[in-house]
Formats: sequence, structure tokens, C-alpha cells
Amino acid sequence: MKFRLLLFSAVLAHAQSFDKAAFEKYLRHVNLYLGEVTYKIDDPKPFPALAGFSEVDVHISSGQSSKDEVYYVSKDGTIVDGNVYKIGANPFQANLDKLNTRNAPSFGPADAPVTIVEFGDLQCPDCKMEAPALRQMLPQLFPGKVRVFFKDYPLESLHPWARSAAIAGRCVYRQNPQTFWKFYDWIYDQQEQLTTDNLHEKILAWAGAPGGVDAIQLGRCMDTKASEPEVNQSIAEGRMLQLRGTPTLFINGRKIGGLEAGTLQKVIQNELDYLAGRK
Repeated sequence: MKFRLLLFSAVLAHAQSFDKAAFEKYLRHVNLYLGEVTYKIDDPKPFPALAGFSEVDVHISSGQSSKDEVYYVSKDGTIVDGNVYKIGANPFQANLDKLNTRNAPSFGPADAPVTIVEFGDLQCPDCKMEAPALRQMLPQLFPGKVRVFFKDYPLESLHPWARSAAIAGRCVYRQNPQTFWKFYDWIYDQQEQLTTDNLHEKILAWAGAPGGVDAIQLGRCMDTKASEPEVNQSIAEGRMLQLRGTPTLFINGRKIGGLEAGTLQKVIQNELDYLAGRK
């Protein structure tokens, strides 16, 4: 197990109920945030992986910034702060439990031994650099062994048209799930030529070209922001998974930042070797 132990005898201390106010007061003392910070503490949930402990999700916000933390709390007031591992079990199961890939764009076989979930921002230069490795290198080097999902995580404070592009991408997906990947490739290829002012026009021009989608339907979807709830849901999921930037990859649940192509290849091969060794 990898964790930090804190002892807080006043949290539960043989009581039947969880004292959120006392818990928050203790965490504020431990974390020492000097600015104005708001805590939202969820109710404890059973956590079978660590006998006698409950899982408590804590949401911390300050201005436009926010993050989520997870603590494991026992009835005697012991707090485990960090990751809990059990030999033989997937060390990244907690991430897998929070990842929702239903109705997310994907390519690669459903039974692939390695699943990559990318949280990306369509205006992000680092995401553009990662895209060829995901789209071209991995299918060539590991045919039939990798499935890739895409989740939207537009960084609006940095990239002014990222949210609009995410909404458009989800609109394309609604029309034709596989055509989404043509949109994905195109928008990264055109990224440097796109602006807040010309994004809408250029996306509709792409849609009307051969291999695109119904431009009128797409324009209506973009104008009404019909797919925005799906983007918001993806952003909320990313925050719950404590994303710090884009691209962020989850490789069979392992959270890792964007990787240079050669390093990504090694990580995938390491995962395949590990899985083969367990058979």
C-alpha cells in the first residue's frame, strides 16, 4: 500500500455519524490553504479494499480553480491520504470505476487488451502533438491490441474556442460516430488556422466536403449547443479524476500525462508484457 497516514481522533471516534465540520476543520489545518477556499465533503461510502475504512470524496474550490481529493477514514479516526493497493487486484481500479466510456468516440477492437481513454482539448498544442501517436502509430505497432476513447476536457481559460470545438465534435459524433475521428484529425491539422471568429464557418465548410456530415444539421446542433451537456459531463468526470491538464491518458486505468511517441510505445508494450505474464 502507498499512502500517508493521519490520525484524527475527533473525526469518528466510535460515533455512529460522520462529523463533516470537524473533518473539514482538520483538513484545513493539514492542508494550510492561505487563500479563500471552499470545501464540499461527500457522505462516506463503503471501501471494501481497505477493511474498516470508508471512502470520503472532498471537493475543494477557490475562485475558478477546483480539485477533488479522496480520503479513507476509519471509525477510530485514522485517515489514509493517497493510493491503496492490493496485490493481485488492478492498482488503477479506482480510476476505472470513475471512467465512463459509454457514448464516447472510440476506435480499435472492443476486446483489445489495452484501453486508452484520452481527455483532450481540441485547441491544445500538446494534444495535437499526441494525436498522431494515438491515431497512426499505435494501430500500426499494436494491431488489434489497443482501443482508444476520446473525452472532452476544454481548458477554456487558456483556449477560447476549445469549448465550441468540443460541442461541434459531439454534434458530429451524434450524426456519425466514426466520422468524429475525421473531425478529430482535421481540427488538429487545421488548429493553427482556426480562430474564435472563423471556427464555425470552417467547421461547416469541412462538414460539406466529401466524407463530412450534413452541414445544415451540424450547424443547427452547434447553434443550439445541443451537445453541450455531453461536454459538461465529460469535464465533470475529468475533474473527479483530478486532471491537471491535457492531454491526460488513462491506460488501462493508469493516469499519465501526454507522452512522446517512443515513450508511449514503451508504456503500451510494458502493459502488454504485464498482462501476458499474468496468464
